[in-house]
Amino acid sequence: MKTLKLVLVVTVMFCFVSSLSYAQNINKKGACRADIEKFCKDVQPGQGRLVQCVKQHEAELSPACKEQIDVDKEKARDFIKACKPDAEKLCKGVALGKGRIYRCLKANEAQLSPDCKTHFKK
Repeated sequence: MKTLKLVLVVTVMFCFVSSLSYAQNINKKGACRADIEKFCKDVQPGQGRLVQCVKQHEAELSPACKEQIDVDKEKARDFIKACKPDAEKLCKGVALGKGRIYRCLKANEAQLSPDCKTHFKK
């Protein structure tokens, strides 16, 4: 049971961090902006809708966008690896989903391990 919960925490954190990366790409005119405007222009941002739309059009994305997604996924993996112990320690009673683990970590930022702090998006 504990292993299942850990897998869920990691998955939720990954999804949330990935969603943040896509959102940042849109806001910063990143490599995926043109693809998102082309394939997902009618998609209301939030609750992972843009991420899902981009995934649905994965085969059609530009090489630059695909590369950016790979970079973002690697950053997410690094973040999860660095912050998983902190999430287990600081966010035990926090319900999964809707970015609650991420917000818990943010709220406890002063108590985060140095490794997690270096990977934490501000």
